[in-house]
Amino acid sequence: MGLSRILNMPARSTLPSQFEERLLLQLGERLRAARRARSLSSVELAGRVGISRTTLSAIEKGDPSPAFGTYLRVMSALGLASDLALVAAQWASSDQANKAAASRFDRHAAQDLQSLLMHREAVALLRADPSLVGRLSETLVRWSRRDDPNSRPLLQRWADIITSQDWEAILAETEEGQQLRQGSPLPTLLSEHTRLSIIHTVRSMREQSRATA
Repeated sequence: MGLSRILNMPARSTLPSQFEERLLLQLGERLRAARRARSLSSVELAGRVGISRTTLSAIEKGDPSPAFGTYLRVMSALGLASDLALVAAQWASSDQANKAAASRFDRHAAQDLQSLLMHREAVALLRADPSLVGRLSETLVRWSRRDDPNSRPLLQRWADIITSQDWEAILAETEEGQQLRQGSPLPTLLSEHTRLSIIHTVRSMREQSRATA
């Protein structure tokens, strides 16, 4: 679905596919996590945006009923409007470039993307609730009892990250970032619903990339 079509989405609409429905659901979840991370109540954020608490609740549930402009206003109030600008820039690339990128979206790339999305969700949870760091430390202690010499450097790196709460190192799209995500305790923080939603989303993206390649 093109960006212009999204921006012109009517106030009440039916999403044309389960794939797009999952994307909107994930957007709503991210907006809710961002609001909580900023210690804003739903009443406070709704007041800033100029909408009702009911409308904000619908947005945080990924409901397609609110106009996309309302979604944008909530994103702006949370300091996330730049994310939409990035999406617009990506859509502005040529069809040939998009097809070339789709052809490279193989199984390995899909796994990397899936891992990155899970870690972004987990980091959002950690920023909203720092007490979850304790769960990560407990998981790391259990893993260290396996006494695998090969995993000790990675476990030590993870111990340093958890102590310093350097979550950006985990989200970095670098070789180290990928290595950290491959042996990461963060996905243990996610609910089964969130994990399955990300898995299904990436699977749909891969299927769509095959169809357009």
